[in-house]
Amino acid sequence: MGPLYPFEGKRPLVHPEAWVAPTAAVIGDVEIEAGANIWYHCVLRGDTNVIRIGPRTNIQDGTIIHVNAGRQSTIIGADVTVGHAAIIHACKLEDRAFVGMGATVLDDAVVEAGGVLAAGSVLPPGKRIGALELWMGNPAKLVRVLTVEQRAGFDTTAKHYVELSGRHRASLAPLLEPEMHSP
Repeated sequence: MGPLYPFEGKRPLVHPEAWVAPTAAVIGDVEIEAGANIWYHCVLRGDTNVIRIGPRTNIQDGTIIHVNAGRQSTIIGADVTVGHAAIIHACKLEDRAFVGMGATVLDDAVVEAGGVLAAGSVLPPGKRIGALELWMGNPAKLVRVLTVEQRAGFDTTAKHYVELSGRHRASLAPLLEPEMHSP
């Protein structure tokens, strides 16, 4: 389990069935639900507001998740995928939202259930991606509405990462156990 740091009396809560990579940093008022997986070199900093990560959600390598002091928490639903090196700041990602690699979601923005933000895109403050909508660009704009069949392909990612996190947990377990010394 990766480093979990308290901040002003608030400690991260990580479900025993969640996985946090050993190089991730989870700080303050952060809750990570069952099956969620936080990958290498991620930073989840819940110092001045709360961060919630829903079940089976994957936060991929190098992602930064933060909040807005006293105004806006970051709430991420179930079965969400956040691609490598994304920035998620003081926003809401509903169930099955998909945020591509290197994308940024800014304050008060919402990605509704099943919405998709393409890799490298920037969703400006207060914008809302609707269900099944694909947005891309900087600033991100609606490109098209996906069919249910097209959107279904994105849903395989969350399941894959839950399975893969179990394999990483098992592979790393011998390295992370404290060494026992005999007298």
